[in-house]
Amino acid sequence: MTETAQAPLDPRLLSVLVCPVTKGPLIYDREAGELISRQAGLAFPIRDGIPIMLPDEARPLDV
Repeated sequence: MTETAQAPLDPRLLSVLVCPVTKGPLIYDREAGELISRQAGLAFPIRDGIPIMLPDEARPLDV
């Protein structure tokens, strides 16, 4: 499975995940295979169906 062709994440998982930096909400971008934190300005990758919630692995959002 590639990062751009993700299976849907379990809605229960999405309901409990928060940004590790701000503790704010995340937005699931299925097409990009990322969880977006607008407050932190970061996009956390999802690899093989597993959200990688490490700030060092996140990419900065384009402003």
